[in-house]
Amino acid sequence: MSLKALGWDARWQEKFGAYRGDRLVPARVVAEHRSHYRIATEETEISAGTTGRLRNTSDQRTDLPGVGDFVAADLSERDSPATIEAVLPRTSALIRKASGKPEPQLLAANVDVVFIVTSMGGDFNLPRMKRYHALVRQSGAAPVVLVNKSDLENNVVELASEIEGLGHDMPVHVISARVRESVQVLEQYFAGYRTVALIGSSGVGKSTLTNQLLGRDAQATQEVRDYDGRGRHTTTSRQLLVRSQGGAIIDTPGLRGLETLDATEAHAGAFDDIEGLALQCRFRNCRHDTEPDCAVRAAVARGDLEVARLSGYIQQAGAH
Repeated sequence: MSLKALGWDARWQEKFGAYRGDRLVPARVVAEHRSHYRIATEETEISAGTTGRLRNTSDQRTDLPGVGDFVAADLSERDSPATIEAVLPRTSALIRKASGKPEPQLLAANVDVVFIVTSMGGDFNLPRMKRYHALVRQSGAAPVVLVNKSDLENNVVELASEIEGLGHDMPVHVISARVRESVQVLEQYFAGYRTVALIGSSGVGKSTLTNQLLGRDAQATQEVRDYDGRGRHTTTSRQLLVRSQGGAIIDTPGLRGLETLDATEAHAGAFDDIEGLALQCRFRNCRHDTEPDCAVRAAVARGDLEVARLSGYIQQAGAH
């Protein structure tokens, strides 16, 4: 495995400059366990721990290495685990607040695109999709929604339209993860050795999709339950998997506690296009309903803004 296959490029080479010439080598965290990590270098994959200095200088848990991080590691001790001495500055960080835990949790680092996976059966929940969308926007990665198991339901167009109303920057693809031809459209997101993370509720088919995108069975899967259209959750830890076709995938366990994400924080920036238009309205407290000289409704009339997106904005404003 090469560093290039792991997503290493000139940007990371520059960031590693402060450690060049020392005993340290660049590596990427490909798995995280309770007390140790698996890291991949240009030449090997090895277990690793962190230095006491790194742990002591980290202000919070999310400052420590996580899956997807590029790190500076010491491999000089033979027959011993490697030691991570520094985490290179991240380009993105997918962080959530988890139920019952005081500290935020790092789900994945240095992700270019996040596939938000949902199904057309009992899993689909529009408020939850809003939270996923906000979570990804905050991370610095690009959100893409995948509606899985399209063979189980018929209301494809209606559901896709609902999702598209959540964000003007969010493509929506209806797929069937079990059909290879159905996921070919997703290859574009891996171009240039990009890293893609998958998030979503338990049992929506993330592991099946991961296997399809890898071209091999790397993740265990279980059958979909007939009575509710949901699969059984199988991913138990996060790991980064490199594709032979180029690019990497980070699959994550189901996000059961995402509902506790602070609402104000979650929706920040989710409708920045509408909020920008609202600044041009005649009245500062314009409700974008019947007020004269409303720039938002004018954008709808011109076809620059979708009605579904405006409805989502008004619904959110009314809920807070």
